[in-house]
Amino acid sequence: MFDRLKRALVTSFVGAIALGWLFAQGILHFASIFSAPIAGWLMRREYSGLMQRCNAATRFSLQDALPELVKSFSILLVGYFLLRWLYFTPLEQSTTEPGLEQSAQS
Repeated sequence: MFDRLKRALVTSFVGAIALGWLFAQGILHFASIFSAPIAGWLMRREYSGLMQRCNAATRFSLQDALPELVKSFSILLVGYFLLRWLYFTPLEQSTTEPGLEQSAQS
């Protein structure tokens, strides 16, 4: 079953498009590692003026980058394993072709 899926993904280029999309998402989430702490800091600073009793710290926190780091790492890891599975191991060539099989039976 996995051989048929692999053959379909490799020969129709759907696998290459999906891998490109996965790697693009991984890179976008990696870039968000740097922008998420700044966005969180700006949001906390903006809302601290609206709240009467604000105990939340309005300092710059690197903890806002952790979810994006995990997303980026996991997406890139899945993309790497799919790349190895689809393209680093060659497709097994079938010995008979469907057209030859039908003409031999006739």
